Amino acid sequence: MSLINTTIKPFKAQAFQNGKFIEVTDQSLKGKWSVVVFYPADFTFVCPTELEDLADKYEEFKKLGVEVYSVSTDTHFSHKAWADASPAIKKVNYVMIGDPTGTITRNFDVMIEEEGLALRGTFVINPEGQIKICEIHDLGIGRDASELLRKVKAAQYVASHPGEVCPAKWQEGEKTLKPSLDLVGKI
Repeated sequence: MSLINTTIKPFKAQAFQNGKFIEVTDQSLKGKWSVVVFYPADFTFVCPTELEDLADKYEEFKKLGVEVYSVSTDTHFSHKAWADASPAIKKVNYVMIGDPTGTITRNFDVMIEEEGLALRGTFVINPEGQIKICEIHDLGIGRDASELLRKVKAAQYVASHPGEVCPAKWQEGEKTLKPSLDLVGKI
């Protein structure tokens, strides 16, 4: 069963952000657009490249009213230690959620049970708490924050323009489509 258009499940977790420990719940994600990015583990190889890429684009996400949350099955203490040790992770200003029990990871169906680690899952959640984009990668395949930013813009556009859809490679400001009988077979 797909998670698309389902409401996020309740959770409560400790997180690290900007040198402080904070509590994050499912309610923290509601009322605004949110991006939740799961990754396997702190102190690894592909993960810091992805999180740094997101950090480099974080201000652009914030300008769109989007909050970014990264999640791994590490603790919030591990996130702090990683930020202290890694130049790439030191750049991260968004929320880094610790999920040592795997509750959130299981809620989003990205847990690798045999390893206790998360797959590379990316979720875009609307202000009502509904999942609008779900993308899951194998561990060796890194993600691109620029492409995620494009998809968030498309999701926001479609949400605010009922009856319109964004075609492949759509960029902000480009033409959209209005599905209708007249359009059938003409694309």
